[in-house]
Amino acid sequence: MIKSFNPATEEEIKSYTAMGKDETDRIIINADNSFDIWKRTSFSLRAERMKAAGKVLRQRRESLSILMTAEMGKPITQSRSEIDKCAFVCYYYAENAERFLQDETVETDATKSFITYQPLGVILAIMPWNFPFWQVFRFAAPNIMAGNAGILKHSSNVTGCGLAIENIFREAGFPENLFRTLIIDSCKVGDIIKNDRIKGVTLTGSTAAGKSVAAIAGSVIKKSVLELGGSDPYIILEDAELEKAAEICVNSRLINSGQSCIAAKRFIIVNEVYRKFEDLFVEKMKSKVMGDPMKEDTIVGPQARNDLRAGLHEQVIKSVRSGAKVIIGGKIPDNKGAFYPPTVLTNVEPEMPAYKEELFGPVACLIRVKNEADAIRIANDSVFGLGGAVFTQDIARGERIAREELNAGNCFVNESVKSDPRLPFGGVKESGYGRELSVSGIKEFVNIKTVYRK
Repeated sequence: MIKSFNPATEEEIKSYTAMGKDETDRIIINADNSFDIWKRTSFSLRAERMKAAGKVLRQRRESLSILMTAEMGKPITQSRSEIDKCAFVCYYYAENAERFLQDETVETDATKSFITYQPLGVILAIMPWNFPFWQVFRFAAPNIMAGNAGILKHSSNVTGCGLAIENIFREAGFPENLFRTLIIDSCKVGDIIKNDRIKGVTLTGSTAAGKSVAAIAGSVIKKSVLELGGSDPYIILEDAELEKAAEICVNSRLINSGQSCIAAKRFIIVNEVYRKFEDLFVEKMKSKVMGDPMKEDTIVGPQARNDLRAGLHEQVIKSVRSGAKVIIGGKIPDNKGAFYPPTVLTNVEPEMPAYKEELFGPVACLIRVKNEADAIRIANDSVFGLGGAVFTQDIARGERIAREELNAGNCFVNESVKSDPRLPFGGVKESGYGRELSVSGIKEFVNIKTVYRK
């Protein structure tokens, strides 16, 4: 049985019977059959259905938000925003997919030569629990608009969200089996990737999971896109607007109760403004309400599972044993639920988990540096390369650092790192490869085909 629990109350929500091999094979076969029909449909029909999916999301916004908050503990106001963003990505690709994938004529010595973009088939998505709707829709909207079919293996603790997404596509009028959710244990994923009808795989998750999926996909020569962990550095330079920077940094660290791959995690502050920034940062961290995620004023809900909270706390304890200092937080509350308080660590050094590992929870690491060059060096001193930000009133300086110096896929100036359907999203180094969203994302799982006529 696969069970989901409310991480705020520790109560079981629902249990599900795992699908056997025959059932999963049948679902994949049906998805492949649906693809054979769907790939021949017009962009206008695809767009009509995708806009209908966006409409369903908006109509069911409250019930879907409550489901999300119940299954993984996201504060309810953030759950509503996530559903809104999913609707946005549906409309975005409905309105732009045909333009993104139109044939491109290339002048050669041929009478006619052009590039055409053709769908591949059934794409497997292995998705995490932290953004249970957004992670799926940012995969599904471009791929279905490109003419592909989708199979979802969602994280077990958000199985209800996975099934709700399947129903959204069905309610929007898509073919019955074009998008399906598998209820299976993670140990079965390798066999699914190897299924001949699966033509590609995308994963959002840990670096370890990404390495495993990439190895299996590579062994059967299938395209993969990986969006993995991150330990995003935020550089605070001496000319930054500190009040504004501190507010943005705290909000980024605490988004989704700290459980985001692109949340700010390492705050690298030049010496001249370190003390003032630390005071502002700690004050603002203290002010954020932790509690029942169903309440409107809650900023920090529970961690998604007790085992995840235990792992986070162990990283904090090990860092403290190595010399890190806890300014606030750092203790597991006595009350029921997988709660972990907003925590600030200082004196963080390279050998500590807080410096070199991803802290997937509301724990911030403040690092004092000498100057800009030192800040850039430490920002890049990581196996991860997902996002990063720099705060300075010198816009040209900030753009230079973001463009030329930070080794990451998403670099922001005077703002927190975020995903946007209009911009490509993905990382480098152990944060993965490939891109989602924008024109780049829709072209990941298509056959970029050359046609040449003499």
